[in-house]
Amino acid sequence: MLSPSISAAETSDAVRRNISSFRTHAWEDHFDTLGVGVIISDTSSKVLQHWTADGEMRLYPTSVPMSEELTRRGYTEVVEKRENPSWAPTPSMRERNPEWPARIPGGDPENPLGTRALYLSWQYYRIHGTQDTRKIGRRSSNGCIGLYNEHIEEVFDRVPVGTQVKLI
Repeated sequence: MLSPSISAAETSDAVRRNISSFRTHAWEDHFDTLGVGVIISDTSSKVLQHWTADGEMRLYPTSVPMSEELTRRGYTEVVEKRENPSWAPTPSMRERNPEWPARIPGGDPENPLGTRALYLSWQYYRIHGTQDTRKIGRRSSNGCIGLYNEHIEEVFDRVPVGTQVKLI
């Protein structure tokens, strides 16, 4: 039942204004074949879609780069996978944040890569977990795509090296 102070038209408008920016993509619009699998990460709607070679698709909420200058878009691929990866800031991160440590070992609760990382063919760019779950759904990274640790662990197990990736 509607509140006496809200009309049906106002409720309808509220619903329309409250539509999520979340959207999905068809892999066929971006790749010729599924190959060993496909990942599309949409930096606007902050969602990662993963298709296995047999066409099964799953969705995951993500964190994305803080700014356009840190955002890289285009085609790449998974070239390496690491469990409990160590983390080292890039040279530009060290320049912006000289107080940051030179390296944080894997498994450390302060490690920003979380429990798993997919290394892309672009230097310094990763799809990885995060210990800081507040970052998911936000523009909060220095260039990488972040997932909840339990989600990156699932993706990690499903994604072979050679998986095609597109960041849009």
